[in-house]
Amino acid sequence: MQQGPISRDEVLRIVTDRLAEILEINASEISEDQSFGEDLRADSLALIELVEVLEEEFGERSVGFRIEDEDLEDLRTVRDAVDYVHGRL
Repeated sequence: MQQGPISRDEVLRIVTDRLAEILEINASEISEDQSFGEDLRADSLALIELVEVLEEEFGERSVGFRIEDEDLEDLRTVRDAVDYVHGRL
């Protein structure tokens, strides 16, 4: 169990790694500026999978960590997701 706050860089690494696994692409192909839909071609199913994986991953480090359904529509880019997760930890 990791102690202390998680850096934004660490959040970015985890988000891009998990997203790469889900989309079956190389993590190096993902940048913060990319949008999930247009640039990465992630459908709603892929995004739901990402949310579940991130909740599981960060829930182990921050008790009660959740990504609220109503916040999902605001998460359009990789940067949005990283900022959102980092802000809630």
